[in-house]
Order: sequence, then C-alpha cells, then structure tokens
Amino acid sequence: MSLSTRIFLAYFAILGIAIYMILNVFMSEIKPGVRQSTEDTLVDMSNLLAEIVADDLTHKRLQSTDFKAQIARFLDRSYRAKIYDIEKYASSLRIYITDKQGIVQFDSANLALGEDYSQWNDVYLTLRGKYGARSTPASADDPTTTVMHVAAPIMDKASIHNTSINSTSIHNSSIIGVVTVAKTNQSLQPFIDMARRKIETRGVMLILISIIAALILSYWLTASIRKLTAYADQVAAGNAVPKPPIGERELAKLAQSMDNMRQQLEGKDYVEKYVYALTHELKSPVSAIKGAAEIIDDEMPSADRSRFVANICTEIERIDEMINKMLTLTKLEKCESLTQLTTINPKELVEKVLASKALQITDKSIQVNTDFKTDQQIQADRFLLTQALDNLIQNAIDFSAFDSRIEISIDAANTLNNTLIITVKDWGAGIPVYAIDKIFERFYSLPRPASTTKSSGLGLCFVQQICHLHGAQISLKNHSEGGVLAQLSL
Repeated sequence: MSLSTRIFLAYFAILGIAIYMILNVFMSEIKPGVRQSTEDTLVDMSNLLAEIVADDLTHKRLQSTDFKAQIARFLDRSYRAKIYDIEKYASSLRIYITDKQGIVQFDSANLALGEDYSQWNDVYLTLRGKYGARSTPASADDPTTTVMHVAAPIMDKASIHNTSINSTSIHNSSIIGVVTVAKTNQSLQPFIDMARRKIETRGVMLILISIIAALILSYWLTASIRKLTAYADQVAAGNAVPKPPIGERELAKLAQSMDNMRQQLEGKDYVEKYVYALTHELKSPVSAIKGAAEIIDDEMPSADRSRFVANICTEIERIDEMINKMLTLTKLEKCESLTQLTTINPKELVEKVLASKALQITDKSIQVNTDFKTDQQIQADRFLLTQALDNLIQNAIDFSAFDSRIEISIDAANTLNNTLIITVKDWGAGIPVYAIDKIFERFYSLPRPASTTKSSGLGLCFVQQICHLHGAQISLKNHSEGGVLAQLSL
C-alpha cells in the first residue's frame, strides 16, 4: 500500500469517526429536542388556559359559558401555516379540565367527561403542587402513538391575591383544579423527519468534502516524496539534474544526503570513464612517439631524423592539446551553473571568431557569407560562447573543400520567448551515416579531408556542455545541398 493511500485512509478514518460521532449525537438529540421545545410551549399554553378558566371552574360554569364553544371553534378552525417545508392545516391539541378531586369537568375531545383522572401523573402531581406531565400511548398495541400531556394548576383567586404561581409558592389549599393540554407526538414526527433528512444530507456532503480534503492532504504531504522519487529516477538514468527544492526539514536533509551520494558515485564513475577514455586515446600518439624514438639513431640520415623528430613533436602537441581540452571539459562538466553572465551581442562574437580564422579561410579560398537579421543581445558567458562558436566555425572550415563557401546567420526565431538561432552551414563532405549518432561522444573524431588526420574528438562535446550550461540547444545534421548544418539555439 502506497504512503499516499495510507495517509488518505488514516485521515479519512479519523475524520469519518469524528463525523459519525457528531452526526450520531445530533440524530439522537433531534427527537428529545423537538419534544422538549414542544413541551415548553404546552407549559405556557396550559398556564394561560388555567388563568382563563379559573372563574368558570370556581363557579361551575364550564359547560354553560362561551369557553366550551370557543374551544370547539378553535379545534374546528382550518388554517394553512407553512413551517419551513411542512404545512399545518389544523390543531391536534386536546384540552381537558379536572376539579380538585381529579374528576374530568371538561374534555375538548368528549372522551373522558366525568371520569376520574386523579391517578394520572399530570393531574396527580399538579394537585400536589408539583409539575405534572406524562407521555402515554393512545393505543396499547402501538407505542408510536404516544401523547404528551402537560398540566397546570387552576388557582382559587380569592385565596392568592398578588402571589406569583411557581413551584415554591403553590399550596395545595389554593388549587381548585387542573387544566391539561395534550398533543400527539405523531404531529411532531414530520419536523423530526425533516431535521433528520437535512442532517443526513449535510452529513453526506461533509463526508464527500472530507474525502476530497483527504485526497488533497495526502497528495500535498507526499509531494516532496514524489520529487525525491523523480530525482532518484533521473539520477539512476544517468541524467545530471539539480537537487529538488524540499520544504520539509527532514526530507530536505534526505535530499541533501541523496545529492551527496550522487556526487560521490558520479565522481567515482567519472574518474573511471575518463581514465579509460584517456588511456585509450593516448595509445596512438604514445605508440607513434615510441616507434619514432626506437628508430632514430646517430647513423640515420639527417632528413629521416628530422622527419621522425617532427612526428614526435606533432604527437606531443596532440597529447598536450588533448590533455588541455580534457581538463577544460572536465571543469565544465563539474560546473552546475554559470556565474560570469554578461550582456553580449552574438554578432560581435561571430565577427571576432571569423577575424581569428581569416588566414585559414584565405588559404582555402573559402567564401564566408554572413546574414545577421537581428542585433538582439543575450545573457551568456562571453568566453565559453566564443569557444563554442570557434569550434563550430573551425569544423566548418576543416571539412570544407577548397573554393567552397560557408554561410553564417543569426535570426530571432521567436520573439515571444526570445529564442535566438545561430546557424553555421558548410558545403563539405557532410557527416557519414554511421557517425551521426556519435559526433557528440568524447574522443570521437572524423579525419579531415585535407590531411586525413583526426582532432582530439572533444570539440563538439565541449560545445554541447557549453550549451547545457546556457540552457541552449545544439544540433548538427546534413543538409540537402551537401554539407553540414549546425544550429545553436539560445
């Protein structure tokens, strides 16, 4: 299982449990909460009715006054009230009144008139000066048909002038009856169901948001690990890539350790490859020097001795050039970035290189045509870019035939991203098919047409490394007219 998946599952599990517990608390509190708020309303209503009917109960006028008719009209009243998404059309209340002995004197539902309710909790407790309430199923076979009953004492006004009615001041002698307001819990169920649906909907949305948050969190927490993985893959593939920026302190230390390990391993491999390559390339000139030295003696004709000494000097110069270029290339390959950047005009560099090659160009009667379409300046290392252009132009001269031509152009290929292309085009023999994929390899060189000798084979590798440091591109290919087209994109 991947680390991202583990983080996702762990975060989602913790958040899921927390959401479940919170929703479970809400769901379990909906029903009692709705009933408690309804009971509060019923308490107010029962006490209001207790004040209204006190005189009628005292003088035994409940059945003869307008109270009975008013309650009947209230219960028959049809109205339309939209409470959020629930519409209410009629009242579901039941009101009954008992005397001091608990005998029902009035019942809005006409179900228990004259019956003894003195043992029901609402009446029993209220007659004794306590808060009376009960919840009783309307049907013994169906426990869901419970009805909430809330009672209030009816006081004898003559015996309690200016006395507030509360649990600490009610005396049994002052109570002359009880009024009870009853409401079915089924009438509250739509509100409970609506609240449940809303909580469930919000809960599902919260879970979906939690899943998205868990995915984002797991992706964010493993971003640095993915960077390190990509970095390790690039290093394993042999690519020279910089250490990725890591924000986390522990992972940043790991990245530094990986980079140190890479440098150590690359350094070891680098030395091994160069020692092998240099040894291989030095065999030829060393063998030539050894052979010439063994042949030379005092009795050799002066002309032959001079020729062999000249060969020795040529091979020594070749070795010296190879070592110098090797050291320069090694320095470049170990360089991760350029620090000596200046604003330069490539046109001036090309003209400077051509001026230094004027004698060679004249000796081979080569016609050089230049086409500078832009004077756009760039940020570059002047010395290194000059060396790159020198190598490209020198190759064009070496591989061009006598009375041939070379074309050099500078053009802004794309003004949006400031791409500048320097092109060197010759009409020489071109690159053999077998050598096209090898021309940038170290020590790989083709014989010059005029002398059949080879160079050090480090020039184009040198150019490629300079381009890499400048973030540039170098390409060499044969063109349709015969010869080589070299393009340096800066």
